[in-house]
Amino acid sequence: MCGRFTLTTQAAEVARLFEVDYFEPDALSPRYNVAPTQGIPVIRYDERRGGRELALLRWGLMPYWVDEPSSWPTLINARAETAHTKPSFQDAFADRRCLVVADGFYEWRRESGRRQPFYLQRPDGLPFCFAGLWEHWERAGETIESCTILTTDANGLVAPLHERMPVIVSPEDHRLWLDPGVRRHEDLEKLLKPLPDDELIALPVSSYVNRTDHDDIRCIEAITP
Repeated sequence: MCGRFTLTTQAAEVARLFEVDYFEPDALSPRYNVAPTQGIPVIRYDERRGGRELALLRWGLMPYWVDEPSSWPTLINARAETAHTKPSFQDAFADRRCLVVADGFYEWRRESGRRQPFYLQRPDGLPFCFAGLWEHWERAGETIESCTILTTDANGLVAPLHERMPVIVSPEDHRLWLDPGVRRHEDLEKLLKPLPDDELIALPVSSYVNRTDHDDIRCIEAITP
């Protein structure tokens, strides 16, 4: 799964790396412990303006047809294998796909009765994109835009920590994933695979990250296990 991640890269650099056309230069501040229900950075295709937009959406997808938001569960993840068939995700999978920008994420391994956190990132430290889905909910003048992150089977690096991992979309596949003209799961399933083991590294970090109100560089500082 993916329940916490980081993004410390500035919006202008995200825009440059991922060909974003529309963004606010001060839209992002360094985040070391992004948690569910918070606003998270996504790239989506804006059909009205004909380009990629960087937006902040609430993490925890709420379909447009929900009547009462307060009773709806926080859907932070969706299984890539079945999202296209599940009522909560199938419309977004066909029509509202996005890329969730991150430069690392956390997983926990059980060790001697405690949970040891690990920070996973690219060897070069550069940002990357999770496969995401987004929704627009509106009732009586209230609007909520929300999103979820797709997960797949863990690769060899992540498997000792958790059986699932976020889908990380390769840069050459970003255009296909965001293409509003592509709607079928069959045309997209090749993207929804575990990342090769050697494209991430995992570093043990302190339990400081366990608290969601801790959001500074100490969250990602490696420790000696």
